[in-house]
Amino acid sequence: MSSPIVDIHTHIYPPSYLSLLRARTTVPYLLDLPAPAAPRLIILPSDDNGALPPSSRGRPIGPEYSSIDQKLSFMSAHNIDVSVISLANPWLDFLTPREALSAARDINDELEAICKESEGKLYAFATLPVSAPSDEVVAEIERLQQLSHIRGIILGTSGLGSGLDDVTLEPIWAMLEKSQLLLFLHPHYGLPAEVFGPRAQDYGHVLPLSLGFPMETTIAFVRMWLSGVFDRYQRLRVLVAHAGGTVPFLAGRVESCVEHERHFRDENGQQQERRGIWDVLKHNVWLDAVTYSELGVRAAVEAVGTERVLFGTDHPFFPPLDEGAREWVSVEANVNAIKKALGGNHNAMRTVLGRNSIELLRLMISD
Repeated sequence: MSSPIVDIHTHIYPPSYLSLLRARTTVPYLLDLPAPAAPRLIILPSDDNGALPPSSRGRPIGPEYSSIDQKLSFMSAHNIDVSVISLANPWLDFLTPREALSAARDINDELEAICKESEGKLYAFATLPVSAPSDEVVAEIERLQQLSHIRGIILGTSGLGSGLDDVTLEPIWAMLEKSQLLLFLHPHYGLPAEVFGPRAQDYGHVLPLSLGFPMETTIAFVRMWLSGVFDRYQRLRVLVAHAGGTVPFLAGRVESCVEHERHFRDENGQQQERRGIWDVLKHNVWLDAVTYSELGVRAAVEAVGTERVLFGTDHPFFPPLDEGAREWVSVEANVNAIKKALGGNHNAMRTVLGRNSIELLRLMISD
């Protein structure tokens, strides 16, 4: 296949962001270890376990997490023509309002500069100062429209701190709709630790990443839908990470529960009017194909259509554990899942691997 390949889901921690984490001693923070050991990234409460030796806490964070040269090398090794980079979780959720506003501007400008120097290989999703007042968040979204390589914003499931059904998000939804910047909805907080039981530490990050993240995403998206966000902002565009969590599988169950919920009936017993969840999925939502399975990609395609499923890698997370490995098993798994799910249809594969992202984000790349 000679058509361009675009990675829609790929992260970076710019050096300025790592400096923020290094200056902290509470989650999230960066724990430096004696050389030659790599620093440990402590971003989940479960990572900050004093009973474990420092070298076993969190995850090791090497230069691939912050180096643009390594990002470009990774792209070359996997035949990726363009990547849309975004700050990885936990973004700026932990900063004070004043700190967040300054950091957001600096990081977004840094991402723009990185992309400008990449000779067309990089675009970016910006980050928002979510702890700042909503009018300042709106002002940053307005400013982002002047940055030529910014194609959307990445947002965690907590929104401004109270979830995505929070009424204080209304002006932000309005500005995103007006600007037509894409909202990339991404998890971070997972589920309460007690859900995973007293032996969770025995399984490393498997339970929170494989189950907690998808369920967190699902709950956040459904709260948006239940609160009427997509009724009030019918042109809002949302990319939901990790193939939508479990949304494609559970959307029918969610809609059935609403149909049978008396809370959504008026005093005359009539169902409150709202757009159906399937209608929202077909017209407002795109899903990445970061699911590592044929069945997951097929569910995403069934939920939103082939033209709304986008290739992603989740780089630099899920690196190969075998020393010296150049190709990433996680990327190969995603590509193979797409091929199998689409039945080897080369045109459909080209669409998912690149064309959809090029069209959605108006990327300057020849097909």
